[in-house]
Amino acid sequence: MSKLTIFLTGATGYIGGSVLWRLLNHKDASKFSIKVLVRNAEKAKLFKPLFNVDATVGSHADHDKLESLASEADYTFATADCDDIGAAEAILRGMKKYKERTGKAAFLIHTSGTGVLADDARGMFAYDKVYDDSNVEDIESLAPSQIHRPVDIAVTEADKAGYAKTYIILPSTIYGISKNRLTEAGIQNPHSIQLPMLIRASVDRGQGGMVGEGKNKWPNVNIDDQADLYIILFDKTRTDPEGTPHGREGYYFGASGEHTMLEVCKEVAKSLVVLGKGKSLEPTTFTQEDLDKYFNGSPYLGSNSRCIANRSRSVGWKPAHTTSDFIASIRPEVEALIVRDQGKGYVGRADGGKSKN
Repeated sequence: MSKLTIFLTGATGYIGGSVLWRLLNHKDASKFSIKVLVRNAEKAKLFKPLFNVDATVGSHADHDKLESLASEADYTFATADCDDIGAAEAILRGMKKYKERTGKAAFLIHTSGTGVLADDARGMFAYDKVYDDSNVEDIESLAPSQIHRPVDIAVTEADKAGYAKTYIILPSTIYGISKNRLTEAGIQNPHSIQLPMLIRASVDRGQGGMVGEGKNKWPNVNIDDQADLYIILFDKTRTDPEGTPHGREGYYFGASGEHTMLEVCKEVAKSLVVLGKGKSLEPTTFTQEDLDKYFNGSPYLGSNSRCIANRSRSVGWKPAHTTSDFIASIRPEVEALIVRDQGKGYVGRADGGKSKN
């Protein structure tokens, strides 16, 4: 019996590495043939001897490689840049070739994000709307101009065309330091993006900061819970492909709690004071100069993104962590990043500029 071929992008990243680790430890792992595309040639050399994973050196700009690898895969997990429409279209072209060759639709589990729900509150208020992933009208009410939306639409259209079965997972604020053999081998980035970005900016300015008054609200999810959702959905599609919602109904929020940014920023400020890196327990508002320096001028961390993951829970997802766990994770994250960045000056990227997925 031939093995199930799985192609995964973003294998050295925070989400992708966590998903890959679960695939490697899956009860059916011996029946999988896993292929990854990574930019870092040195890391690529480690996949086969350490994990029996076939690695191709390349990036999202290598559309021919993306297309080729996707054309050979029964399942594609896309966990890298969710706004790269060219890369997404290359993967979809490959999936179309798979359908032409086999007569069957391949499966795509694509990563988007609840940033698609973001507004321009600039930290001054929380909106009332709570989006439901089981409500198709909620999803389709989102403007095509919203961040992540162009790729999401292209993915959904592929399902409508019939050559792919598509499932879009939308993580929220992911937290927790990922720990597994991939991180121990220096292959996977162990840190998220949003929280480390906030922490690093606050460390550099010597004071916890926030956008506006921090009244905006976002959902949160632990990295282990988030990675579990990918596998639960993967397993569900293998046992019940027709009964698992896909296409326009196939949106799955990764959200298990909700926080105000003020709560988060206060904990960052408190952690910095305790560690001798901050001046006050109360966060101060980022100036426009701060936003320009740390966030490319964007007040994105002051936006709202509110949702409930009913569709995700309907397929059996049972996240174990809560907002209290998120807040409790902030001090260890601050400590780890201070140690990791020591002597480097301000590090703007969540992965310290090291991730080459």
